[in-house]
Amino acid sequence: MSPDLSDPKPTMKLKNWGDRPWTVNFRAKQQSLPGAVDFAVVGGGFSGLAAAAWLKRLAPDKSVALLEAETFGAGASGHTGGLALAETAAGSLPGLGDVLSGYQKILTELNVEGDVHLPGVYELGRTRPLVSSAIRWSDSGDLCAVNEVAGGTIDPGKVVTGLAAAAERAGVLLFENANVERCEFFEPIRLHTLMGVLRAMQVLLATNAYSLELTGWTKRAESCFTLAVATQPLTDSTLNAVGLSDGKPFYTVDLPYLWGRLLGGQIIFGSSLVHFADWREMHSLNIESGAAAEAFTRLEKRIHSLHPELRDVTITHRWGGPIAISEGWVPIFERHPESSNAIVLGGFSGHGVAQSVYLGAWAAEALLGKRELPNWK
Repeated sequence: MSPDLSDPKPTMKLKNWGDRPWTVNFRAKQQSLPGAVDFAVVGGGFSGLAAAAWLKRLAPDKSVALLEAETFGAGASGHTGGLALAETAAGSLPGLGDVLSGYQKILTELNVEGDVHLPGVYELGRTRPLVSSAIRWSDSGDLCAVNEVAGGTIDPGKVVTGLAAAAERAGVLLFENANVERCEFFEPIRLHTLMGVLRAMQVLLATNAYSLELTGWTKRAESCFTLAVATQPLTDSTLNAVGLSDGKPFYTVDLPYLWGRLLGGQIIFGSSLVHFADWREMHSLNIESGAAAEAFTRLEKRIHSLHPELRDVTITHRWGGPIAISEGWVPIFERHPESSNAIVLGGFSGHGVAQSVYLGAWAAEALLGKRELPNWK
């Protein structure tokens, strides 16, 4: 029997990460690893896929290979809740520009349909409520919308699928289950993978919460696991009663943290972090036991207490994924300390849905010498 390529959990390592309400419908074709390429991209999430496709768009005569340790979207990109924000977790940074407009332009030029909706995002707090929002919840006090910022939602499965298809159409050599075990920063750089050694003149390391030794982030970023749930489809009257009928997602500006969005008639809620002594522990994490299961119980109890209309709501999906929290919440986007021919990108601290693609394209331009990297240290 042929495998079902629409299955969102084809990799056995991640079978205990839960059931996401979207799928990644792309698998790389089997092919041999070349001996050398002009550019290698490590990491098959939003950043890596966008960078690889953008490289071939700008330099179609150059060879580009993308190496993913598992399957495309197996990490943060395929497990995010899909809430897109304009600024980094540290706010607007010098030279960042208009992330959301740039994000939409990149997806359009790569012909990616990602169900992008940007109606704005509510910031929730416990101070004076916005007159325009009907959110009035009970959560460590009276929780309500206190501000509105730019942003919205996407379908993570469709964006990963679309970016991978765009990279393939452009001629990127795509490899799944091609974990980079180590890197030798010679000229050219040597990437040692399960499929063999690949030499590349320039490299982008877009592994985010994974392979912290490879990126040199063992003391600069923490890899955690964050949780999300989705409710049963709710009626229009229920959505109206809880203040979400306008379709705008939300996140809290103080603790305890909570974010959420609509997906059709379902509400997705997210919160909590599971911490690790070593990032590799994520591979064996099971959301049905231990700290993750306890965090889900707390989150669901909290959801049921937010509003009378949510008291008996059924939770239909529980899942989680990795998040890289960087120093000062500032994304890491710079040359690798061991080679000026390698760029490291990640550490979005929960704000990477739009920024990952936007900065991935920027990284492609930097590799081609068309744009300077920012100085966000």
